[in-house]
Amino acid sequence: MNAVEIEQAISDLALQPFDTAEFPYALLAAFGNKEVTLKRLRSGNNNTSDIPDGVMLRNNIHIATCESGNVSETFTALLASAATAKGKAKFVLATDGQTLEAQELASGETIACAFEDFPNHFGFLLPLAGISTIKEIKDNPIDVRATGRLNKLYVELLRQNPAWAKDDRRSDMNHFMARLVFCFFAEDTGIFCDTGLFTQTVDRWSERSASNTHEVLSEIFRAMNLKPSERAAATPRLPAWANAFPYVNGGLFSGSTEAPRFTQMARTYLLHAGALNWREINPDIFGSMIQAVADDEERGALGMHYTSVPNILKVLNPLFLDDLRAALADAGDNERKLLNLRKRMARIRVFDPACGSGNFLVIAYKQMREIEAEINRRRNEAHLGSIIPLTNFRGIELRTFPAEIARLALIIAEFQCDVLYRGQKDALAEFLPLDAQNWIVCGNALRLDWLSICPPTGIGVKLLADDLFGIPLEQAQIDFENEGGETYICGNPPYKGNAKKTADQKQEMKDLLDGKIESWGLLDYVCGWFFKAHEYSKTTPAKFAFVATNSISQGQHVTGFWKPLFDDGLKFNFAVRSFKWTNLAANDAGVTVVCIGAGASVSTADIYDEDKRLTTKNINAYLMPSDDYWVTPITRPLSAIQPMLKGNYYGMSEHLIFDNEKRKAYLKAGLNPAFIRKFYGSSEIIKAKPRFCFWFPNDPPADVLAISDIEELLRQGTAAREKSKDAVSNGMVKRSHQFREMRSCDKYFFAIPVVSSENRNYLPIDLLDNESIISNKCFALYDAPIWTMALIASRLHWVWIGAVCVRLEMRFSYSNTLGWNTFPLPLLTEQNKADLTACAESILLARESHFPASIAELYDPEKMPENLRQAHERNDEVLERIYIGRRFKNDTERLEKLFELYAKMTAAEKNKPDMKAAKGRKKTS
Repeated sequence: MNAVEIEQAISDLALQPFDTAEFPYALLAAFGNKEVTLKRLRSGNNNTSDIPDGVMLRNNIHIATCESGNVSETFTALLASAATAKGKAKFVLATDGQTLEAQELASGETIACAFEDFPNHFGFLLPLAGISTIKEIKDNPIDVRATGRLNKLYVELLRQNPAWAKDDRRSDMNHFMARLVFCFFAEDTGIFCDTGLFTQTVDRWSERSASNTHEVLSEIFRAMNLKPSERAAATPRLPAWANAFPYVNGGLFSGSTEAPRFTQMARTYLLHAGALNWREINPDIFGSMIQAVADDEERGALGMHYTSVPNILKVLNPLFLDDLRAALADAGDNERKLLNLRKRMARIRVFDPACGSGNFLVIAYKQMREIEAEINRRRNEAHLGSIIPLTNFRGIELRTFPAEIARLALIIAEFQCDVLYRGQKDALAEFLPLDAQNWIVCGNALRLDWLSICPPTGIGVKLLADDLFGIPLEQAQIDFENEGGETYICGNPPYKGNAKKTADQKQEMKDLLDGKIESWGLLDYVCGWFFKAHEYSKTTPAKFAFVATNSISQGQHVTGFWKPLFDDGLKFNFAVRSFKWTNLAANDAGVTVVCIGAGASVSTADIYDEDKRLTTKNINAYLMPSDDYWVTPITRPLSAIQPMLKGNYYGMSEHLIFDNEKRKAYLKAGLNPAFIRKFYGSSEIIKAKPRFCFWFPNDPPADVLAISDIEELLRQGTAAREKSKDAVSNGMVKRSHQFREMRSCDKYFFAIPVVSSENRNYLPIDLLDNESIISNKCFALYDAPIWTMALIASRLHWVWIGAVCVRLEMRFSYSNTLGWNTFPLPLLTEQNKADLTACAESILLARESHFPASIAELYDPEKMPENLRQAHERNDEVLERIYIGRRFKNDTERLEKLFELYAKMTAAEKNKPDMKAAKGRKKTS
């Protein structure tokens, strides 16, 4: 469930007759708990509450209902309950159906309210659904409620008006919804002369059956498109009740005023939405949340597009807002400096070429207005209007509805700022009619010319839009002169790794990058925005910063994408290292992202890591405060370590693989066990659940072929390989009893999965015997010294692989040529090897003591056994002392040392011909 769904469930629950026995289970269901969980609680098996009529869900909440008037006593009992502490409850809640009290135990924050009012506090309880509490949602749930109400209305209208759901009319539907949002906001903020004017007019003049609701709305919209001087002569004549609405236009109500037909339910949804207090709407939150309303594919993720203000500021603050605040501090009360700063701000353009519903632009605008208001206060000019124009906040958005909402969100933000800093009277006096200039462009950002949308100084496109909101435009329509202004490009473009790009997106990347970036086909989609921003900044001075998955600063992106741009003069101005970018979905794991700011070369740059800030001379493409390093694949290890080989390719060899039941059947039928091996891929290594395979070093004898279905399986394998277009498989036709490679060990080998989770603190590695075989989903060190395991199982190697290897989504993707062969290791003494051998053996022994637990179970960060954790700690200490004589302070210091050593080792080896990067040849990674 997401926050919108939870709010609706809680609101519905508050309206139901209070049932003392059922309420705790209904509350838990509203927060997404499954029926099987509730069934166990009802049966008493999992309910450890020690309070009468109490329900205790471990690691979640302790709830108790009580008789009328006993809420405070019951609440106190919950706090003192031993079950509350033992069950690690996050919340306690007591209610008698009339009042309700609750407390978040970690923070001590409480709520006390009338029972029917508790839906207004649903944000306080969101952690019950595994959703991190967002302060703006917690303090004011209007945005979530408004999103939910509009979504219900939208879905119902499309059901009633199927023609409006088709491509040729969907923009009309989206435009209609934008008009409604404006009306709801205007009637609650004084923009309309009477509070509630819109909702009350619809309620009064439309039939309860909703038969004429569309006609009433159409007349209201028509009125707002007519100037007072035009109304008397309007044909048809405007109804008297519609005359109460002011002239708005600005493109929002121009063009067709047709409205879709309503059902009685749709009319009810509209009135419910209008009953909310839209004065409290946050345009940066609301716009971000509702952009899924109009998208059929994304509606299931309703409300999950929310981007928190703190996350947005991680981009905007270091990009330019911190500099403005520093200039404000430096100005003090100096009127000349304050005036110069205000003039400077009036010429700043903020451009988001993936603006969605405009949340980055809205936050930038509101923050700049706050600084401007402080300037005016210090100059005793608080009465002055703002000189920061909305048209300086440009955007590109592919979809029409978010583009309309972005414009509307900025208009609402402007009005709210005027009310806050100048007062309601002055704000209203200048708000209507709306300006018809267009500053949000609807189109494909990777195909549009950004210079035409946010042109350099002195180049203007002086056209006015007659229908700003109704017609998607692929051309900015603004009256623009911005002599000497600064440009800042920012946003949160779509990430999409190579495998998830659509055919059209791949073509966009090809058209943009082919011939300029050699490995463009392997790049994340977001690279297109970085590339275009760099090209833009070469034409006119600009700084830019985007949010991107942290894979963009790892593996192939570093050498394949950033190196050509660095060679072309690009420099990172700031970077925010990896953090979780979560949304409002229940139990959302979030995606791990970075923020990268770039532009012209600067003398210093800043790296932000959690709450720390580091100023450095250079930020390299791995987001390290170091020189620029470019780690490329090499064909043999840089250090004195054994080469690593990939496992046996098993494509076109599926006929050789089977499960344990089949193995038992073959053995029972008389097959020699020597012809069967345990078969492991990445998943089988991590979960300790091998499959099995035939292993025939030579042609199988006739008596083996006669067993069960073996001969038939090999015949089918031959037939499949004969049909294959793969040349290698065709070459294996005459040996269908074998894999393409037949790699195995003499005694033992270490197996390293190619793909593994980034959530473990150590890379998975397992020791397998000579009765085991691995697929090409693993790498192997065959009969290698035991001490090599200590290297791979170390935090140092985890850090290195995380930085230099390719990522699959967020998972590690191991590589022998890029990860193992490049791993910089000091020359080891025999004593070093002996110490590391002992460490590896200790890790293996610690694992053995928990047999049959798998790597997945043993290396769960929350459940890792203490003896195994200590064995790894000891291993890390021994290895790290070899590098610097002590433990590293953190992963940043580890990576800095590894890069430093890598640079020295590659410099010493650069003239060796066999150390050249493995370019143009087939890799084994």
